[in-house]
Amino acid sequence: MNGIHDLGGMQGHGPINPPKSEPIFKQDWEGRVFAMFAPAAIGAGFNIDEFRHGIERMGHVDYLDTTYYEHWLATYITNLIEKGVITEDELKKKMDELRGDA
Repeated sequence: MNGIHDLGGMQGHGPINPPKSEPIFKQDWEGRVFAMFAPAAIGAGFNIDEFRHGIERMGHVDYLDTTYYEHWLATYITNLIEKGVITEDELKKKMDELRGDA
């Protein structure tokens, strides 16, 4: 597969030098998304390959415009909908509630 996510081995992106003091999670929500992996995968019945494939199917702009854990959240949503655990309408309704739009 050769997609936007496939940056390994590509030249010209410069060195990766994370600061030694960099936190594991930059924001609290990232830790919660990380912790959701096992419950989401077991509950929905998706495996690590389906998890990765959900990220690979993100649009190029969305992929480049989002963070690592936003990729995880996107693949959770993709897999939960595809496995029939939630519907797009249920997700939209919940998102509207959380934003206060409902």
